[in-house]
Amino acid sequence: MNTFDAAVENFITHAAVSWPFFNHAMRAIASFNLFKGVVPTGLLWAIWFGARRDAGWAREMVIVTLASSLLTMIVGRTLGLFLPFRVRPIYNPDLHLVFPLSEAPELVRRTWSSFPSDHAMLWASVATGIFLIWRWVGVFAFLQLAIFICLPRVYLGLHYATDIIGGAAIGIVVTLILSRDSVKKHFAPMVLRLFDAHPAICYLLAFVFCFELATMFEEPVLIVQSVIKAL
Repeated sequence: MNTFDAAVENFITHAAVSWPFFNHAMRAIASFNLFKGVVPTGLLWAIWFGARRDAGWAREMVIVTLASSLLTMIVGRTLGLFLPFRVRPIYNPDLHLVFPLSEAPELVRRTWSSFPSDHAMLWASVATGIFLIWRWVGVFAFLQLAIFICLPRVYLGLHYATDIIGGAAIGIVVTLILSRDSVKKHFAPMVLRLFDAHPAICYLLAFVFCFELATMFEEPVLIVQSVIKAL
């Protein structure tokens, strides 16, 4: 663990001793999807159906943001598999620190590397897309990312601060790349034409995808893990 991460973790664990109410609040925020994916996903729907003079461009950017979120997760999981494994703070006995969570089975997968943070990657990607479309709402999305997604995961010992910073950087870069006109033109207009031609099936698929996005693709992950275990 580097000096920066050590300073952050030591400060948090010492502060947590005297903040029982704050500890409970952090546990609740980290557990509820309402505080994580529901709000930014809802903002994307608001942008899609909002009355804007540049509605076509805004909808293309929503498509870019959703595509970026999926690509970000793929990139992050690939990095997690091939980079050196990093034990999460809460499971690292060498730190000799006591976190507000004694166990975290419902919040984190012990066998997944701490770096990079999936939450930071995914929602930084979405917040970047929102910011590119609607500046002040994007600022709100980044604040929500920092306060309700990233802070609890560091505070509870689920990630190091550098896991969050690295993950957020990956998500931001992926969205910035896919939002470039030279890249966006190859897929976003085509998807938008499909929505115009087949709205019923497209909105059905969009709802399912956004549900999985808001819940961090929990069901697909469980299905894949079950299949791997069975094989």
